[in-house]
Amino acid sequence: MPDFFDFSFLADSFEPGLKLLAALALGILLGAERTIAHKTDVLRTFGLVSMGACLFIVASTTLDDIVNAEIMRVVAGVITGIGFLGAGIIIFRENTIINLTTAAGLWIAVGIGISVGFELYGIAITATVLTLIVFSVFRWLEEQVRDFAEEIEHTPEKNL
Repeated sequence: MPDFFDFSFLADSFEPGLKLLAALALGILLGAERTIAHKTDVLRTFGLVSMGACLFIVASTTLDDIVNAEIMRVVAGVITGIGFLGAGIIIFRENTIINLTTAAGLWIAVGIGISVGFELYGIAITATVLTLIVFSVFRWLEEQVRDFAEEIEHTPEKNL
């Protein structure tokens, strides 16, 4: 059992943290494009799903030599099960999707929980901080992207 006041585990989390940040940024770029294209407001969702996938891979590769295949089958079952729970959270109403980001956040929470269960505290803390940033800061960014797309759509073209 690790000492919770010993933060030396954070030193080993720098590279995995960069991977999580890169996956988050790339997913957000995809989500921004979808938002600009008026598909849905998925900037945060794409970022969270991308980071979640990275989180599962980072945790799995970190534990490759430590964990046996039986435990990894349990992890795979948890990931699959949470997908069904997340699908139940998502609501389609008229032409909008509700709770998609909440479902993606739930999926991330599973990855964080798995990381903590395997004592990968630095990875779990990094993913938690990045998710909180997505939930708060990127909500504002998503609104700005949506407003920008609407402004472009309603701007009359100039004849040269």
